[in-house]
Amino acid sequence: FFFASPFLPWMLRRTVSLFRGSTSPMLSGIIDQALSWEELGQCLTQQQPPEEQTFRRALAEGRVHNALASLRLFGDDTEKDVRVKLYRDSAAWCPYCHKVWLLLEEKQVSYRVEKINMRCYGDKPTSYTRKYGQLLPAAEIDGQGITESNDIMQAIEQRFPARPMTPTSNTDAGRRVRPLLRLERDLFGAWLQWLCSPRNARAQFEETMDEVDRELGKGGGPYFLSGVSGAPGDGFGIVDIMFAPFLERIAASIPYFKGLPVRRNPRWPHINAWYDAMDRRPAYAPTKSDFYTHCHDLPPQLGGCHSAADAKRCQAEVDGQDAKGWALPLPDSDAACLEPFALSPNGSDARAARREAAERLVHNHKAIARFAARGAGSPGPKPVSAPLADPTAVPAEAAVPAVDLALRHISHALLEGPKAVTPSAFGAASAPTAASLQYLKDRVGVPRDMSYAAARQLRAHISWFQQHLAHGAAH
Repeated sequence: FFFASPFLPWMLRRTVSLFRGSTSPMLSGIIDQALSWEELGQCLTQQQPPEEQTFRRALAEGRVHNALASLRLFGDDTEKDVRVKLYRDSAAWCPYCHKVWLLLEEKQVSYRVEKINMRCYGDKPTSYTRKYGQLLPAAEIDGQGITESNDIMQAIEQRFPARPMTPTSNTDAGRRVRPLLRLERDLFGAWLQWLCSPRNARAQFEETMDEVDRELGKGGGPYFLSGVSGAPGDGFGIVDIMFAPFLERIAASIPYFKGLPVRRNPRWPHINAWYDAMDRRPAYAPTKSDFYTHCHDLPPQLGGCHSAADAKRCQAEVDGQDAKGWALPLPDSDAACLEPFALSPNGSDARAARREAAERLVHNHKAIARFAARGAGSPGPKPVSAPLADPTAVPAEAAVPAVDLALRHISHALLEGPKAVTPSAFGAASAPTAASLQYLKDRVGVPRDMSYAAARQLRAHISWFQQHLAHGAAH
């Protein structure tokens, strides 16, 4: 493929110093052998199918379900028809924002989004706090401000009756809703009691999960009201939406902090059928996070999580410290992986996942290079409780050109494979560049930045380039 591409001039290997005129001796004399961002953009476009080529335009027009969107339109709606504005957290960490977001998507209610920081990773603008204080989520429906996720969801159901998610109370399905929502709160409590405490609360958690599994099995599944008279459609509805954020976070956090796998655990077959069905839902999949993001965003939200001694193997896999994690070649199958990926967006198409990761780098490379250079810079003067969030960190400006060069090599490898890349020699810049790439790799957020499948590819390709830097520094 490479020799059929229009990038033969790249093979001449640019010999101009990347840092000509730099005041930093450690960055001088690096030979830029990478494709330019313009060339990488052309390469990306050549590989993309039409729907990927129009992604940014469709995103701006509100026609893509993606965490990057600030506008979402359904059917024939235009911006003038939008009656809902959702204020959700910028990083897509908040489970209460998550369920409102999911409800809007399932009901196909057009909405605008304004992203607001959670207290654990940044300050909220005064324009928001004057109206809603520190609460998230909030929504404005027909101009009326509403806080508390359940109140927002109730208002959405009442004012947008099409595609109802709540069965009427005089049906079998309606009579099951309230007990199931009490069970959801029981599960939430049992999960937090075990997750956040050194006390052995495993038995209570497992017994509550057993009860959830039994409830899911009553109607034949996969959803809580499947097969129940009066339930909407396939049985999916408000109960599933209420459970979804917490079952998702349970699947990530319990293996990581307690060493107990939840996905594919034979003790809970109906819960796992529910997980698989949810992963296939077009409204849910783009809202879903990955294990790594959840396991590092939960402690600052909850005030800490308690790790069990036998969780180390799971932690190593989630954090990319073993062969199944963040190293090339990535496993093609998720059969042996703690976290399934095949059903996630682009999960069964590795090339599409690599294109998605490359698109994010190509589109926003200037900001990403400066962000990553924080890894070689200094911490900010105003720390926050989330260890991986440092909104006032200061990037090492002198390192930005080297980081940019590394990102171009990584993008090229994502598009054409590592064998197509002849990496530049970084010399004295190897260490600060590696530190910057590590900073970036640790902070790739799902779904905020990209899908889990794309994040796997980006993390692994960053690791590949870090190996090059380590090899060069050793010589």
